[in-house]
Amino acid sequence: MNLGLVGKTALVTGSTQGIGRAIAETLAKEGASVIINGRNQKRVDETASALGARGIVADLATAAGAENLLRELQETKVDILVNNAGYFEVKPLEELSDDDWYKMFELNVMSGVRLSKGLFPKMLANNWGRVIFIASEQTMKPHPHMIHYAMSKAANASIARGLAENTKGTGVTVNSVLVGPTLSEGVDVFLEKNAKREGQSLEKSKKNFFSGEAASSLIQRHLTPQEVADQVAFLASVNASGINGAAQRVDGGIVRSMV
Repeated sequence: MNLGLVGKTALVTGSTQGIGRAIAETLAKEGASVIINGRNQKRVDETASALGARGIVADLATAAGAENLLRELQETKVDILVNNAGYFEVKPLEELSDDDWYKMFELNVMSGVRLSKGLFPKMLANNWGRVIFIASEQTMKPHPHMIHYAMSKAANASIARGLAENTKGTGVTVNSVLVGPTLSEGVDVFLEKNAKREGQSLEKSKKNFFSGEAASSLIQRHLTPQEVADQVAFLASVNASGINGAAQRVDGGIVRSMV
């Protein structure tokens, strides 16, 4: 399928590894000019070089970082914005400090808000654009020890729907993607720590995950970053013009819901 991305420019935040990198690589393969973003200069340079992309270093956990990124893009027509930058953390409520909540909100929520504020109006003026927020199945199925993370991802889906309401009659769409458990680098580290703590092999720990808290998964395995990237690339394409204001699930069926 031709996704019609040749000649389009895409900014993917948090794109030096994991899901973000898979999205950036997929969009690049489809012919888009891709802008890589991360906080580490070396990683940004290496990723940009590997993908034939442009790299911009900016810490999106701060307002200043977002402003710096937008300043770098003043002369660039960004057609596709993928708000992927974020992190997850497993910690029960009684151990969460106010700072934990603020840090989660600043990166997972405000990075997307700030970049959308800077780029979305230009898309409307150009009558074409795609804004995609990478949310999570935690939006609909909050984990009791990840409620600050679930809060941030629910906010992503809500913001996406609200922005979409401003696109009526235009060629701009705004959607979110509810991603299920995915084998990214961060999840790999988390699973390895769990395995060591439980005195199990990594493979056994992965298997136990899908017989325990993730038992409702229909695929009974972790998603790959590429499986998520394929859905995002479609939503970014000209072929997805009929999908707007949606929260699209790529969760392996872990949420027991038809809609």
